[in-house]
Amino acid sequence: MTLTHLNARGEARMVDVADKPESRREASASGFIHMRQATLQLLAEGSLPKGDVLATARIAAIQAAKRTHELIPLCHALPLSKVEVDFRLDEATGGVHVTARCRLNGRTGVEMEALTAVSVACLTLYDMCKAVDKDMEIGAIRLDEKSGGVSGDYRRAAPAEPSPIVTGEGASGEVSLGVRCDLGEPCVRVKCLAELRERLGVGEVAVPFERLESADINGLKTVLKEMDARFAGLDEGRVLCAVNQVMAGGVTPLTADDEVAFFPPVTGG
Repeated sequence: MTLTHLNARGEARMVDVADKPESRREASASGFIHMRQATLQLLAEGSLPKGDVLATARIAAIQAAKRTHELIPLCHALPLSKVEVDFRLDEATGGVHVTARCRLNGRTGVEMEALTAVSVACLTLYDMCKAVDKDMEIGAIRLDEKSGGVSGDYRRAAPAEPSPIVTGEGASGEVSLGVRCDLGEPCVRVKCLAELRERLGVGEVAVPFERLESADINGLKTVLKEMDARFAGLDEGRVLCAVNQVMAGGVTPLTADDEVAFFPPVTGG
C-alpha cells in the first residue's frame, strides 16, 4: 500500500482527483469530552456562563467541516451538501458524546471533514465550559464509517468483549463472571466507570439475578463482594451508583436485565 499524499521522492503533494468519477460520499465520526458531574448538570440546565453551549458547538462544528481545507494542508475544498452534528449527554460516565456526519456528491471523501467537525465541537464545548471546569478531557475521536469512492465502504468493527473475571476456591467452587449472562439466565449487568474502573481493575461483569439476597443495590454489592474481593473497594470512600443511567441508592430496587453503574463522585464549581 502506498500513501497517495507522497510523490516518488517522498515529498508531500495534493492528490489530483480531477479524473475520479463523482459519487455520493458520506462519513461519520465521533468523540467524547469527559467533565465533572456538576458541569454536566449545568450544561443540561443551560446555566453555564457563556449561554447556549450545544447550539454554539454545533455551529462551530459545521463551520469547521466546511473549512477543513484551511486547517489540513492537503485537503481539498469540498462543496458539502450536509453536515449533521449531534450531542448526547451521558450522566453515567460524566460527559458528552459528539457525533458528526458529512455528505456530498464529489470526487473525494469527507472523512477529514467529519473528524474535524467532531474535534472542533469538543474544543468548543471545552471553551464554553472551562470557566467552571478546567479538568475536562477530550478523547476517543475516531472515524466510525464511510461510504462511496474507489476504496469502498468502511465500518469500524465493534470492540472485543472484555475477558471474564474468574474467582473461586478450586474447580468445584469456581465462579465465572462475564459481561453477558449464560443463555436464558436473568442477570444484572454491572459497570465500574472512570477512576473506579482503574482502581478496582474491573470493567464490566454480570451477576445472576437469582443470587441476590435482596433485589436492590445493597444486595448486589453483597453478592459482588462474595464473588470477587476486589469489589470491597465499593465501600472505600464514597461511590455513586446509577441504575439504567438514573441515579440510585442502596435501597433502589433491581430487576433482571437492569444495568448498574458504579463510579466515583466528581465535584465541580
